[in-house]
Amino acid sequence: MKKILIVEDEALLLEVLRDEFTHAGFSALLAKDGSEGLATAQKELPDVILVDILMPKMDGITMLNKIRQNSKLANTPAIILTNLNDNKTIEQALQSGVYDFLVKSDWNPKDLVKRVKEKLNLK
Repeated sequence: MKKILIVEDEALLLEVLRDEFTHAGFSALLAKDGSEGLATAQKELPDVILVDILMPKMDGITMLNKIRQNSKLANTPAIILTNLNDNKTIEQALQSGVYDFLVKSDWNPKDLVKRVKEKLNLK
């Protein structure tokens, strides 16, 4: 069973994503802020990380940059989920090693599961 770490401070969205990925056969690990996400990633070594940018305690890009310093997590695929879509934010996200950058209003949970499965070569 593949592990997905979902780092999101919006409780309802976190719940929806957890349910969608659990239904799709993933083990869903949850974190409500970047600090919690970093600790969970280091402990659980997820197969993929979904992360919001604007969160309390530590933003998503800072969290990903710290994760990339851990040799066990350096190549873990990451997707940014955000309401931000300015060029500076996109550039920062790409520099932190994300493989996808999604604006929350432009996708739905089922499409997100499909993208993650494609990235992990799952059917």
